[in-house]
Amino acid sequence: MRLKNVLIVVKDIEKSKKFYHDLFGIDLVLDNGGNMILTEGLVLQDEKIWKSFLGRDILPQNNACELYFEEQDIEAFVEKLERLYPSIEYANHLMTHSWGQRIIRFYDLDGNLIEVGTPM
Repeated sequence: MRLKNVLIVVKDIEKSKKFYHDLFGIDLVLDNGGNMILTEGLVLQDEKIWKSFLGRDILPQNNACELYFEEQDIEAFVEKLERLYPSIEYANHLMTHSWGQRIIRFYDLDGNLIEVGTPM
């Protein structure tokens, strides 16, 4: 067995598709109408569909998990993030861990936590 995809719930699937393409270069592989499979194994699921599957409320910004990306030129990434999405909400701005890795954490358009760090 192997992990195939990671699914996140989004309110506006087209805006989210653009967000992940703009920042991470992730592209559409398959559009199943409310369920989009993107490159890198990321799946976007329309909130209405997900809520109907679960029969429960969606809890954005629950801080229970994050999507983790690595970027060598993290300063350029932060500049791009601030330019393209100036109103993005941060969990923490660019910082350096005691072991030397630089990271930034922020929420996507739907409250899913994202971390971008320099390679270890």
